[in-house]
Amino acid sequence: MSRPPLGFVPEPLFLELSAILPSRKTPEGLFASRKFKQILASIEAVGLIEPLSVGKPSREGQYILLDGHTRLVALKQLGFDKAPCLVATDDESYTYNNRVNRLSSIQEHLMIRRAVERGVTPEKLAKALDVDISHIIKKLNLLDGICPEAAELLRDQTFSANLGAVLRKLKPTRQVECVELMVSANNITVAYAQALVAATPSNLLVGETKPKKMTGVSADQMAKMEREMGNLQEQFKLAEQTYGQDILNLVLAKGYLAKLMANEAILRHLTRNHPDVLNEFDSIVRMVALDK
Repeated sequence: MSRPPLGFVPEPLFLELSAILPSRKTPEGLFASRKFKQILASIEAVGLIEPLSVGKPSREGQYILLDGHTRLVALKQLGFDKAPCLVATDDESYTYNNRVNRLSSIQEHLMIRRAVERGVTPEKLAKALDVDISHIIKKLNLLDGICPEAAELLRDQTFSANLGAVLRKLKPTRQVECVELMVSANNITVAYAQALVAATPSNLLVGETKPKKMTGVSADQMAKMEREMGNLQEQFKLAEQTYGQDILNLVLAKGYLAKLMANEAILRHLTRNHPDVLNEFDSIVRMVALDK
């Protein structure tokens, strides 16, 4: 079996910036955007990491820029004359970063830790990413105190660097329970995690033997909240187990009702004798999403 041809020249070429022609206008407000400032700081600190992508040269020696417009503007602003470029060999109009798989929070943590282990200082990383040094430290220590099972559940998720500090208050078994609930509910936020910690019994908290005290909440109210949260978690897990089958049944029921509504005899009968049922059937057939 023959290998498919490459869509670009493997070795990047260093091209004059004046020979690279953008294929679209610079968007308004780019220079004030957070993304542009991060790219600017990164290039200034460690240089250009990802080469620009350009098309084949024209007769005049000009290259059409396919991907990297923001990087090109940043390079010009920093006074660069040349930039490494990958030259596409196809004539197709293809956007290289049309579908970008964003890094998960744990992948970002592992990359930062590996960079530090290889001698890159957190200060240099903070400068390259144009963030505060405390943000880098939080990401560096993201999984400290988090059990491996909980970390595995969060492996492909994106969440705040402050989430780790909340989960560290819980014992490993409770960490897994809370992370499972957050992932199932698609609500991996610090506020939700704090609510789960507040509703956690004292025996599942790290370093706490006495009932927690919250402003404006009595001990009885806290105990009630803990019980209700436990019941809610059990009900949520039960609903999750049958969710797929329930959705399938609803889709089949909707299709069946659509066929019934297309029958003129059935439609006349419902209109004369059961208008309320007809309205319900009609709303179900017209439904395009479960939340509607």
